[in-house]
Amino acid sequence: MKKLFLALTLVVVFTACKENPDASTGHTAAPATATGSLSHLLEGNDRFTQFKPVHPDESRERRKAVSKEQHPEAVVVTCSDSRVPPELVFDQGLGDLFVIRTAGNIMGDLEMGSIEYAVEHLHVPLVVVMGHERCGAIQAYFEGGAAPGHIKSIVDSIASEEEIKSLRKSGDELLDHFVRANVQHGVKQLIGSSSIIREKIAAGTLKVVGAYEDLDNGKVTILSGN
Repeated sequence: MKKLFLALTLVVVFTACKENPDASTGHTAAPATATGSLSHLLEGNDRFTQFKPVHPDESRERRKAVSKEQHPEAVVVTCSDSRVPPELVFDQGLGDLFVIRTAGNIMGDLEMGSIEYAVEHLHVPLVVVMGHERCGAIQAYFEGGAAPGHIKSIVDSIASEEEIKSLRKSGDELLDHFVRANVQHGVKQLIGSSSIIREKIAAGTLKVVGAYEDLDNGKVTILSGN
């Protein structure tokens, strides 16, 4: 009887691994909805903040699977800052996130096109525009003065944002207000400038949210969404 029980147990485990070749890494199939995807990312962020990452989707099988096709569950638009890599912040792995990174999470035509590609062709249900505490690009604008080289283009872009211009620069404690205003601008820009994004939102197949990461504890807070 014990041998029979052991044999059945091995069959069950083997079958589960065949159905989910990345089971050993903690991977589960990407949720099909924006709500499910967002919950999945925030669960990963909670593991990150608690220093309990599972580092999913890094196995040999996962690498082989995504080499043929990709099905990311979210687009993350965030800053190029070395302290905010989305795959670590949300504890995700290969093929899980479609990431766009620029200083100050600024979006131009190329970035917009990349996001539209993920939404239109990869059917990603969620876009997260994420700013972060002590953002250097926002601080460069906040402190004023002449910016050298092409850095000026970054500062000028931030300075032109209506959400930024509506705030008063009256103290260092307000820097985060500008970071959050920049995120709010990104969400509005993305929805307002892209008919593809608007159509997907209207169809109920896409959600766009703004988020903020606290560098001190790594926690991501959702600020707004459609």
